[in-house]
Amino acid sequence: MHIRYSLAPAAVSALFGAPALAASLAVNIEVPRLNVSEYHRPYAATWIERADNSQAATLAVWYDVRTKTNNPEGEGTKWLKDIRQWWRRGGRELSVPVDGVTSATKPAGKHQLSFTEGSGPLPKLAPGAYKLVVEAAREVGGREVVSIPFQWPPASAQQPVVAGKEELGEVKLELKP
Repeated sequence: MHIRYSLAPAAVSALFGAPALAASLAVNIEVPRLNVSEYHRPYAATWIERADNSQAATLAVWYDVRTKTNNPEGEGTKWLKDIRQWWRRGGRELSVPVDGVTSATKPAGKHQLSFTEGSGPLPKLAPGAYKLVVEAAREVGGREVVSIPFQWPPASAQQPVVAGKEELGEVKLELKP
């Protein structure tokens, strides 16, 4: 008598040691709708800082990426320095555009960014204390910076939230171990 056993792929990988899943984080950023006579979409940067305020990673930069015939890099690059805190922490060393990091400015509404540790702009982070920082600056408008402290790697799922007052609405960080 011949007996045949079949194992589901998940069972096989459990038997032979599946690779550990990397921790992830998602950022939800709200760009508020402002009732002003001259509205411009904000330039914004999202990054992670170490406890000593040095930059661990730039996750996203939103700016005017339109190209002009006399400026192949896009006229918006000269205004990146208006995102002052990001610029001083490491933005000036970034050569834009960067695939997966830089993109066009965003309209009013909620926007989500998702990252897995070790892929894309989120490097392997050493365990410890960090801050997620989001900064927005708008022509004929204001500038605002918000931050959310967090521990890496996360021990459990977390969703800390902070609210901006003018240039940023709700900013939520979703951490998954």
